[in-house]
Amino acid sequence: MLRLLCIESTCDETAAAVVTDSLEVLGAVVASQNALHERFGGVVPEIASRAHVERVLPVIEETLRKAGVTLADLDAIAVANQPGLVGSLLVGVCAAKALCVASGLPLIAVNHLQAHVYACKIASGEEVFPCVGLIVSGGHSNLYRCDGPTDFTPLGGTIDDAAGEAFDKVGSLLGLPFPGGPAVSRAAAQGDAKAIRFPRPLLDDPTRLAFSFSGLKTAVRYEIAGPGGDPAQVELSEQRVADIAAGFQEAVVDCLVGKSELALKMTGFDTLCVGGGVAANGRLRERLEESAAKHGHRLFIPPMSLCTDNAVMGAIAIERFKEGKFESLEMDVYPGLERIG
Repeated sequence: MLRLLCIESTCDETAAAVVTDSLEVLGAVVASQNALHERFGGVVPEIASRAHVERVLPVIEETLRKAGVTLADLDAIAVANQPGLVGSLLVGVCAAKALCVASGLPLIAVNHLQAHVYACKIASGEEVFPCVGLIVSGGHSNLYRCDGPTDFTPLGGTIDDAAGEAFDKVGSLLGLPFPGGPAVSRAAAQGDAKAIRFPRPLLDDPTRLAFSFSGLKTAVRYEIAGPGGDPAQVELSEQRVADIAAGFQEAVVDCLVGKSELALKMTGFDTLCVGGGVAANGRLRERLEESAAKHGHRLFIPPMSLCTDNAVMGAIAIERFKEGKFESLEMDVYPGLERIG
């Protein structure tokens, strides 16, 4: 039985997990930074990096303790080295390299976005490949043709804001707490999604697998305060906030579901795998399930705990281990966002 230690530090979650080649999770820990970034209304890269430095070793130690293993019991160490915040990535990669030097274990690189799709296989226990992969998170809204767990081809993505980023910004416009995604979703549950119809950018283009949420965010701003107005100076009733949140959420969901259906049609695949923090959105999950039932394709979405950033999804490194894809200690990080629109 193979045992891998997986480390995740791409953004603002410090996480580690010990997984086996049968995709059993022996131990996992996630340290959230939400409280550190809340007053800024978004993730501050420098604060995130410093928090990772403080937490990465305690998180790893606690993970090994939970798993009941030591470094000597492991077969490799895996770490996400792309994409993400450069400082955050460096902390995780440096920790992984140091452990490899100390233990003599091989190093495996993990692509954070591919790992989000692989979480569907971990959660379901089924073979999900080949599939269309939809990554929908704070920084990414991308579609991929996934012929295998390590064979991803970009199909398209957002040309500006990602869905999660738009949720956070709209949450701020509505005066809701950080993080904006869950807050907007909670407000939307009390609203009427038909009260305000916001635009669905690019949804009617049957030739292009692309998203655009920047204009939708602006439409919400105008709905609140009008062109040139300051949303911070407008007092909204709870019902007004709920209706705007519901209308905005429905527009985002329409775009995500519509383009996913188009990607399945273009590729001829019958399986859709969805990953990323926004995949935890209840309305999106509901609509994706309705779509799968209507069109007859398979749908895999991980449980909430595997949608947000975590190290369990780093088990995709098992596939690279089996293929002998190891990295030297010269391995670098590849920060930034993956834009394929």
